[in-house]
Amino acid sequence: MPYTPIVATLGYVLSPDRRRVLMIHRNARPGDQHLGKYNGLGGKLEPDEDVLAGLRRELREEACIECRAVRLRGTISWPGFGKQGEDWLGFVFVVDAFCGEPPERNPEGTLEWVDVDRLLELPLWEGDRHFLPLVFDADPRPFHGVMPYRDGRMVSWRYSRV
Repeated sequence: MPYTPIVATLGYVLSPDRRRVLMIHRNARPGDQHLGKYNGLGGKLEPDEDVLAGLRRELREEACIECRAVRLRGTISWPGFGKQGEDWLGFVFVVDAFCGEPPERNPEGTLEWVDVDRLLELPLWEGDRHFLPLVFDADPRPFHGVMPYRDGRMVSWRYSRV
């Protein structure tokens, strides 16, 4: 069976002093698969978008900001992650510079600036605890990982860097 994942972006927006990251606390929509969790910003690609255009659109929609400097930190394949067991493929970015002022909330939840060194203290997806250190480490090489899910739970994690 061919691998036909939902393609998405996931962006971590750094504050100008690089000590905080903009996260969304998904607390606005009952029935949200992410309800109660903190996530980076992003979402599904539209059919006519490349991954960078998709990230830029999502950040405009979710946080009313424009990216000025962006780095690809990695890719993650999430087989079985979706509500109905759909596969996802995510492109993970760090946004080093932006313009605009994020609102306090959007239709998905509250936007919060969180200290980068406190991220792992937040209620996150179990799998985020494995890849978030790679997003913010000093290694300039992107990582490429696979994190299968079954019944809403992470099964395993492995990654490589070139």
